[in-house]
Amino acid sequence: MSKPVLYTFPLSVWASVPELAIRELGYTPDDIERKIIDLVQGENFAPAFLNINPKGTLPTIAVGDQNYTNTTDVTSYLVKHAPKPVKPGSAFIVKIHEDKYDPNFPLLLARSDEELQQKASTFAGDFVRNRQDALGRHSAQSNSAQHQAFYDSKLPQNGSLFSLYQGNASDHDKQAFFQQSIAHFSTLRQFISNELPELLPNTTFFGGSDPGEDDFHLAAWLARIAFVAGDGKEQHGLRALENGLGIKLHPKIAAYWGAWSSRKSWQEVYAEGLH
Repeated sequence: MSKPVLYTFPLSVWASVPELAIRELGYTPDDIERKIIDLVQGENFAPAFLNINPKGTLPTIAVGDQNYTNTTDVTSYLVKHAPKPVKPGSAFIVKIHEDKYDPNFPLLLARSDEELQQKASTFAGDFVRNRQDALGRHSAQSNSAQHQAFYDSKLPQNGSLFSLYQGNASDHDKQAFFQQSIAHFSTLRQFISNELPELLPNTTFFGGSDPGEDDFHLAAWLARIAFVAGDGKEQHGLRALENGLGIKLHPKIAAYWGAWSSRKSWQEVYAEGLH
């Protein structure tokens, strides 16, 4: 049987989950083949990748004729077939993947005209523009017909965001986007301040003294929120979270971050900085 193929991207929050897992679970570099799908250039919208994952998302892992196409299933596969056993995941994984805690939207959200203009002139603006260009280009290919429903959904969805970033959206749409952004940021702040400390175990990790399946998901999520809270510049995660969210972190969260950031797996996955 051929080795599994992991479709990944170094800057993807959710692709970082299996990357942490692979290192913690005892896989060797030769156990799994990696293929980079550049999300910044919209390579996930290419018909060839949609044939593998019709949702166009990362991470994805192909094992023989079976494709696992979401973070939970990819990581679960890795845990079940790992050289090193860890504590299996719980309902916490479902919770951290709820839309209201989405760690991708904070990269693009804007709570004011000033923040929108600032983001439009940096990475976020390039990302949104590249996605729109890629969607238009790939949807016009002769081999894209079977994915037309995907493109018909994604083009106007990303197009609305592109319009905001280009300064072409109506004032009504801008204000609605600002309110959506404010509400999302508030939800993240409340979760980290009040709910997460209650969910964290009294042990070092959900998995005990070593990370378990739940921990792989939470670590990547926290790293992304810290990255956004620090405006992509502050690499001290705890300081980024406190200053960016305007809160004092619970000691359990500080201890959890410290336990993760001292591990070799974390230092490898975030060698170039938080993302």
